[in-house]
Amino acid sequence: MRIDIMTLFPASVDAMLSESIIGRARQAGILDVRTHNIRDYSEDKHRRVDDTPYGGGKGMLMAAPPIYNCYQAVTEGQKPENCRTVYLSPQGKVLTQKKAEELAKLDRLILLCGHYEGVDERILEEIVDEEISVGDYVLTGGELPACILVDCVGRLIDGVLPAPECHEVESISCGMLEYPQYTRPVEFHGRRVPEPLLNGNHAEIDAWRFKEALQRTRKKRPDLL
Repeated sequence: MRIDIMTLFPASVDAMLSESIIGRARQAGILDVRTHNIRDYSEDKHRRVDDTPYGGGKGMLMAAPPIYNCYQAVTEGQKPENCRTVYLSPQGKVLTQKKAEELAKLDRLILLCGHYEGVDERILEEIVDEEISVGDYVLTGGELPACILVDCVGRLIDGVLPAPECHEVESISCGMLEYPQYTRPVEFHGRRVPEPLLNGNHAEIDAWRFKEALQRTRKKRPDLL
């Protein structure tokens, strides 16, 4: 999958997405993540990308021309097939695992990161297919949400994780919260690893895990049931 991120702060996005699992997937060529500095496409001699909004109000608004020029360069002047352009915005539908699974089926994603007071409405009408929010709160820009979206979608791509089971049995993905997990030592501060996990009986382990996942979901997230 190829993911293009249009942003004013490509270095911060690249730094975040060059670490851990996503970083290794990029190095291996499984994920092709490219950042594009919108400021490079400004036609202003000072590389200006924002201006005051018509009608007044505090703050600056990202202008349409630099964003559109950047988009044209990213797409080489035509909309790619099996691709979606997403604007990271608190006005969008909240990101869910189901949405991530839907996006992971695409060949390409183009992400637009807003800043300041957002972007000129006309750019949304011109190039954006949908808006996505990472939660009902407001951030200073779309860079962190873009990284969240890339991580959430990227880990679903074949080859990024060792096996599909790595994400199929996790919290939310499986319809419930995940069961408790333990590793060495067997005893820590007087708390022992539950016996069913130590006896090697896979049927008992599966039964214990299902029971614990159900109890945990009822306690912490009954809405999932």
